[in-house]
Parts: sequence; structure tokens; C-alpha cells
Amino acid sequence: MRFSDEQRDLRRAIREVARSAGQGHIERDQSGAFDTDGWKQLSDVGLFGLPFATEWGGLGKDLITTVAVLEELGYGCHDAGLSFSATTHIVSTGVPLQRFGSALLKSRYLPGICAGTSIGAHAITEPDGGSDMTSMRTSAVLDGDAFVLNGSKAFVSNAPLADLIVVYARTGEPGDIGGLTAFLVRRDSPGLTVGQSVGKLGLRTSPLAEVFLEDVRVPRDHVIGGVGAGFLVFDHVMQWEILCGFAVTTGEMRRRLERCVQYARSRRQFGTHIGSHQAVSHKLVDLRIDVETARKWVHDTALKAQSREDVAADIATTKLIVSEGNVRSALAAVQIFGGYGYTTEYGLEKELRDAVGGTIYSGTSEIQRERLAVLMGLDRPLTRTWKAQT
Repeated sequence: MRFSDEQRDLRRAIREVARSAGQGHIERDQSGAFDTDGWKQLSDVGLFGLPFATEWGGLGKDLITTVAVLEELGYGCHDAGLSFSATTHIVSTGVPLQRFGSALLKSRYLPGICAGTSIGAHAITEPDGGSDMTSMRTSAVLDGDAFVLNGSKAFVSNAPLADLIVVYARTGEPGDIGGLTAFLVRRDSPGLTVGQSVGKLGLRTSPLAEVFLEDVRVPRDHVIGGVGAGFLVFDHVMQWEILCGFAVTTGEMRRRLERCVQYARSRRQFGTHIGSHQAVSHKLVDLRIDVETARKWVHDTALKAQSREDVAADIATTKLIVSEGNVRSALAAVQIFGGYGYTTEYGLEKELRDAVGGTIYSGTSEIQRERLAVLMGLDRPLTRTWKAQT
């Protein structure tokens, strides 16, 4: 990838700060602690304002630059949970507000999002719904000058930290993809309750919780994108979420490859460096192929998205290639390091646990394959749903 001087300078600045922000990641992973100091460091360097207009305190960078810089966040920061929370904050709340929010919502909330002083989240998935948005049960009923929201959401990243949550709720008939609406909901809204942080396999430093809504009144002017435009908002956010989140992943994969190559050159077994053994050297070659393939798909898809081309298939393919390549990469790294890779001290077993989540969040690998099958014109059980959503 070729970067401009400005992009290289931004990448360098983020990389250095990210290295500092990620310190102590192994201990935080074991305790499940969020790094508030690291968050502040990322805020100070302007990370959270990357894609947002300067009038709101952002840096005004385009999608391609944002993706390029976030790759360096992943490369420099060993705390994948912190990076995950950072990208979630940017894409879950800031991106839909800038693209679909009213002037009132932008002026009131985007400055805090850019500064990182107001942490964002979005609540989409429901306990019984999983990836099926058409079965969403959380309802929003107009009552005077406000909508009244009732329901519950599961797996809400950043929920225990969030000041602002974009909640997707049903305003139309069940099964109608045009019956969904996105609402900006303040954490201090009466009737909104955030559950306890949920323990999980990986990304433990990025808190996750359920969100419960009981007669939560949301002002009508806090609708994002208009009543019934919820899926349009969601689809735009998912493009950004996959491109930004997995740009971070490519940086993590790049760092892991370099670490494995260095180890293979220095670790000696049977009188020679382990990298001279075909079994190890071929693993390293496969790691390199996965890294370069992942980077190419992320950057090429970002370029197409910025040019407003149809990227439905590209987004699904990118998500599959990067998430599954990351799992292969992390597992290979554990194997290359052997017993050391299996210990918590080296942090590689943590990277493997973190990597597994990428095949689940932002649409599982199975969902991505179903979407691609539909886009190929194959008759699938989900064809009608996916066609309605694309």
C-alpha cells in the first residue's frame, strides 16, 4: 500500500502512542480491567476524531486514511480489547451521527465523541435474535414528542462504559426490514439499565454487557436517519465497523508475523535456528500470505467504499478473509513458540483467544458465507431476507 506523507506521519504518531497505551495488557487481561489511561492517551493523540469533521473537533480524514491509521493502532497496541473498544466507539455512535444525524445531534454529541469524553456503544443484537435483525423485539412507540422504548439487548460492547448508546428498535411490523429505527439514547435516561460486565473468552479488557430498556423515553429529535431508516443506518455502520475493526486486526497480524520471524531466527533446536526447518519456515510463509491478503482486502475495499461502489460482496469477503486468517495466524504463532506460546507470559495464547471473537462479532463467518451465496444468485433459505437488506 502506498501512503501519502500525511498518512505516514499519522500512522507513525498513532503507532508510538499505541505502544505506550498497550503496556500492562497481560495483567489487565487476567483481571478484565479496562485501560482508562490508555484511552486517555489515544484521545490526546486525536484517534477518536479521525473521520469526523473539524467543526466538531475531529481531524476530518477520509475512510482510506482512517483505515490506514487504525492498522497502526493494531500494530502498536498489544491490548486488543482497548483497540476494539476504541473502534467500537468511533463506528457505533460517531459514524451514524455524522452520516445521518441532524445538525442538533451533531453539535450536541459529536464534540464529546471526538474528544473521547463521551464513550459510545450500539445495541443491536437481542438475546433471542442473534444475527436475525428481522426478528427484533425491542419496540419503540411514539407518545407525544418522544418514543417509548421497551426491550433488551445482548452483547453490547462498551455498554458498562458508555455515555451514549445507539439503540435499534422496531417501529413497524415484525419481519419488515423498513420497520426498524435507530435512536440515540443517553446512558442516564430513566428506565435504561446496563447489566454486569460479561466474562468472555477473549477481548477481556473491552467490557461487554446486556442493556435493558423499560419505558425509556427518547426525544423524537434523537432519531438517527428518520423513522424506518434503521437498517440503512445499520448497513452503513457495518461497512465502517468491518473496515475499521479489521484494519486493526491486520496491524495485529503484521506485528505477530514480525515477532514470529524474529523468534524463528533466534531460537535454536537440534543445532540450528528453528526457522531453517521446513515445518516452521512454511508456517511463516503462510503467515505472511495471510497478512498481505488481509491488508489488500481491507485497503482495496475501503477504496471502493469511498468511491461509493457496491461493496456488499467485498465487505463480506474481507470480513471472512481477515477474521479467519487472524485465527490461523494466532494458532500458528502459539505453535511456533511451542511451550512458551502456551504460557500467559508471552501473550500469544491471549492473542489466540482474542482472535476467535473476530469470526463471531460483526456477523459470523456463517452469515458472511450465506450473504455471499445470495449475492452469487444461489437459492438459499435466507435469500429473501438478504435481498431485502442489500
